[in-house]
Amino acid sequence: MTARRRPERTRRWEESREIAAPAETLFLLLSDPSAMPRLSPECSGVWVLRSRRRPGPLFLGFNRRGARRWFTVCRVTTHRPPYAFAFHVSILGLPIARWTYRLEPLDDRHTRVTEAWQDLRRGPGGRVTDLLGVLLAGTTPARRAAANRTGMRTTLRRLQTAAESPPTDTRERETP
Repeated sequence: MTARRRPERTRRWEESREIAAPAETLFLLLSDPSAMPRLSPECSGVWVLRSRRRPGPLFLGFNRRGARRWFTVCRVTTHRPPYAFAFHVSILGLPIARWTYRLEPLDDRHTRVTEAWQDLRRGPGGRVTDLLGVLLAGTTPARRAAANRTGMRTTLRRLQTAAESPPTDTRERETP
């Protein structure tokens, strides 16, 4: 009798998009956790925390998928303006993922932005976070990579719209 082998799951995914904006402008948007609810289709809110024990800013990410709601703890691990921003995501102290944004200036007004997701769920703790993903987010590990890839495309499209749209003037205009 031969043992059935599970299919290898996707552990990393990347999506890129060229955006007509300087890298500095895009970096400011991506490195501000409070801007993420406007960009990400899953993030519904962010609460930035101050941590004295460990290096790197810490924030809670409040997420939603349909009727399901959950939060994660995120720690900024890379902050290199205007080229790279990254953070680790965990729940109950267990690692879930690493999100990375790389910015490559193409010229003064155009930048290639790459969003990368790396699955950090491994070993016994990984099985716990897999189960939490099903219970809290309603997503199996097999479907998480596909959901994240779709979400990354949405995030990059929203980033492009935010960066390329002219600013709106909300002040009342004076009539002559």
